[in-house]
Amino acid sequence: MKGLALFAVVLTGALLLYATGDFPAWGSVHSPANGGELSSHYIENVRTETKVPNIVTAVLADYRSYDTMFETVVVFVAGIAIIALLRDFGNGSRGYPPALANNLPEEPDLIITQTCNLVIPVLQIFALYVLAHGHYSPGGGFQGGVMLGASYILIALANGVEVAMKAMSERKIMLLAATGILIYSGTGLICLLLGENFLDYHVLSRILPTDPIMARSHAILIVETGVAVTVAAIMFSIYANLATRGTLKGGL
Repeated sequence: MKGLALFAVVLTGALLLYATGDFPAWGSVHSPANGGELSSHYIENVRTETKVPNIVTAVLADYRSYDTMFETVVVFVAGIAIIALLRDFGNGSRGYPPALANNLPEEPDLIITQTCNLVIPVLQIFALYVLAHGHYSPGGGFQGGVMLGASYILIALANGVEVAMKAMSERKIMLLAATGILIYSGTGLICLLLGENFLDYHVLSRILPTDPIMARSHAILIVETGVAVTVAAIMFSIYANLATRGTLKGGL
C-alpha cells in the first residue's frame, strides 16, 4: 500500500511539473493574466465599481463571490469530515500520545502560559485589523480567520485543549462555523429578496445608508467577516481533534 501511495505521489508530481511548461514566462506582458479582456476590466474598473483599492479582495468577494462562498463551504465540510473521522466520545484515555502520557507536567509552564497570555490579545486584535483592512492591503476573511483560529490554538498549547474549549466549546464551534456561512449566503439572499441577482451587492443600497457603489464595498466586508468566522472556528476544531485524537481532552 505504501508503494502504491508513493507511486501515485511521484506520478502526480511529475505531471504537475510537466504542465509547468505551458505557463507563460514570468512577468510576460503577453500572459493571459495581463492581456486578457477580463483581467483588463478588473485592473481598470475595480476601484470605480467597488471603491476597493485591493483588486484581489474585490475579485474574490465581489466579482468571484460565488466561488469564494463555496470555498468557505469546503472549509466547513473539511471540519465536519475531521470530526466525523476522529471524534471519540469514549473515556478520553487516548487524549495523549503514549510516548508523552507518562511525562506530562502537573501544571502548565509559567513562562509559556504568561507569554501566550500577552501575545493572544495582540494576535486577535491584529487578526481583526487584517480582516477589516483587506480592502486596502493584503488581508481579508481567510487570513484574519486563520489568525483568530491560531489565537485559540495558542491557548490550547499553553494551557491544554480543555482550557481552550471553555472559551470555544464544540457546540460553539459548530454554531460559529455555520453562522459564518449563513452571513455569506444570507447577504446573497437579501440581494435576491430585493429583486436582483444572488450576491449582486449594489442593490443593498436600498437598505444601507449609502450609494450602490459603496454598498458593494460594505457588502464585501460583511461576507469577508462570515468567511473569517467559519475559518477561525473550523481551524481550531481541526487542531483540537487532531491533537487529542478526537477526545477533546489532554492534547499535545
